[in-house]
Amino acid sequence: MPARQVSASSFAEEFDAARNRLTKLDFEQEQEHEPGHDHEDESPMASPSLSSSDSLTSEEPSPLESDNGENDDATPFTPMVDPDSDNVADNFAFAFDIDGVLVRGGKPIPEAIEAMKVLNGENEYGIKVPYIFLTNGGGKFESERCADLSRQLDMTVSEGQFICGHTPMRELSSRYRDCSVLVVGGEGETCRLVAESYGFHDVITPGDILKANASTAPFRRLTPAEHAASRDLLFSRGRGRRHRRHRPEVVRKLSDIVISAVFVFADSRDWASDLQIILDVAQSRGGRLETRSETFDEGPPIYFSHSDVVWSAAHEHVRLGMGALRKMVETVFEETTGGKKLVTHAFGKPQVGTFEFAERLLRQWRAEKHGLGLGTLHGRSQKPAVRTVYFVGDTPESDIKGTNAMDEKSGREGTEWYSILVKTGVYQEGTEPRYRPRKLVDNVLDAVHHGIRREMARKRTTSGGRLLSLDEDVFKNVGERRMPEIVERVGPFSEQ
Repeated sequence: MPARQVSASSFAEEFDAARNRLTKLDFEQEQEHEPGHDHEDESPMASPSLSSSDSLTSEEPSPLESDNGENDDATPFTPMVDPDSDNVADNFAFAFDIDGVLVRGGKPIPEAIEAMKVLNGENEYGIKVPYIFLTNGGGKFESERCADLSRQLDMTVSEGQFICGHTPMRELSSRYRDCSVLVVGGEGETCRLVAESYGFHDVITPGDILKANASTAPFRRLTPAEHAASRDLLFSRGRGRRHRRHRPEVVRKLSDIVISAVFVFADSRDWASDLQIILDVAQSRGGRLETRSETFDEGPPIYFSHSDVVWSAAHEHVRLGMGALRKMVETVFEETTGGKKLVTHAFGKPQVGTFEFAERLLRQWRAEKHGLGLGTLHGRSQKPAVRTVYFVGDTPESDIKGTNAMDEKSGREGTEWYSILVKTGVYQEGTEPRYRPRKLVDNVLDAVHHGIRREMARKRTTSGGRLLSLDEDVFKNVGERRMPEIVERVGPFSEQ
């Protein structure tokens, strides 16, 4: 077979198509369940309630998973079969965290560009390996983040391959479409615009509240630019914006406004005032601004896009992240309410729902790319799974914890989620990580080489020493169970 033309963007369009198909299937399922369905009882998000940032999350329902797996394939599709598809791995894939793995301080980690080239076919086996990106970062449109990453890695990254911390919040827009929601974090008005693009129709920011009542945060003053960008919450008949059908026709005071949910989309740029405003809403009577509950259990739900306490930035030491703000909100709430506990919710890693959505995306890609039929798992019809997903991260408390939890939930008959920890980010070499990876390596390039060589070794073992082509069913002799480990064990965090 002639050598295949290597393209750094070879997976971008394919994952866009798979992601669009997945979105369509989810929308069709939502429409099927819409008539007479009580959203309060649906609770895909009412139950991921975490009282603290390090709560066990492996059993939390995903905000993205379907109510059942039987309708995932209701809409037929035309497989995107490539005549050279035997050179594209269909049994394994990679998933990457970004900050501390591929990028640090806005600049690519030296080995990252080479790692992407290896996955795109520049390797000793001449294969291409699919990959996606899962990051807790956000605060921008997904398209902007993809453009940034494309420039940093000198390749094309599509939105179909990219899942950021606040991406799952899109799924809650139908529940809060005609409600006022508070959106916190990020630069300027960007997160408001992202939320509106997700389908939230009435988005209020801390700046809006400060513009209406400057005494809300005594030590915070809006700049002239911030004041101009913030919206007027107080208005009379005829001055209300569209989408405010649920608001009173006259809003003369902030207590006329009810916040139905709080969404922390990105890291706060002003922790003091954001903390104050989030606490005000949490302690309110049913979300009504500038009120106080007598029982402190009437506040609306509060969602954080992730729970990382620290992250790897340009500074030589890790910096505080959104998880730190989350802990502050919960702790100060308890201190100021006489010991009442505040339950908040988090998306992103290590929540298993994020990994489940990634697996569904890889299933959809595999089905469309290779034109494969349906498989079954525990009697349920579903698209065929990728056998192994190698997740490469730098943070034991989110990347490794979530990957290991997803692997445990998958069981021996499901997809193997294989955790790899790199030394280029949050993890400090020589320390014992709280959550142990299957493999510890120096950098992302080492991680990619390890995963590919591990897969090639597994294939050789199954074929009696002969290297199988990727379209052969190398698992036919072992059925649905995972293959035994055969890679040499090296170092303190070798494969388990």
